[in-house]
Formats: sequence, C-alpha cells, structure tokens
Amino acid sequence: MKYCAQQLFLSPNYFGDLIRELTNESATSHIRRFLMQRAQQILVSGASITETAERLGFDYPQHFTRLFKKHFGMTPSDYVRKRH
Repeated sequence: MKYCAQQLFLSPNYFGDLIRELTNESATSHIRRFLMQRAQQILVSGASITETAERLGFDYPQHFTRLFKKHFGMTPSDYVRKRH
C-alpha cells in the first residue's frame, strides 16, 4: 500500500481512505485481490511460479505461494494443473 501511495504522491492514510471510499474494501484487500487476479493471468500465460512471484514483486516464491493458496484455496501449481 505504501508503494502505491508513493507512486500517486499521496500519504498511505489518504490513499487507504480513497480506496475504501471507492471500493468499499481496505486498500490492502483491494491490492491483494488485484495481485491474485494478475497472478492467474501470468500463470495461465505459461510463466513459472518463481517468474510469476518475481513479476508481482514478491521477494520469495514461497510467500507468493502462501498468499495464492490463502486467496484461492489451492497452490499455484494446482491451479495450473486444473486449468490444463
């Protein structure tokens, strides 16, 4: 959230308030949902889990995998297998 706010030259608190006003959800939830939707697209395009994690700004693929599983109820590799 801090990164997004900085990119828009806004304070994190103001950015969070704007997102909540526009989407009715917290900025963190909104950003996380966006990242996971983008992850789906990248994985379906044939990128590896490591490459997907890097493209989305995760320092460690394990963190990406954990968040993906929490969000979708399955690991990225299970998601890719299910799609094929």
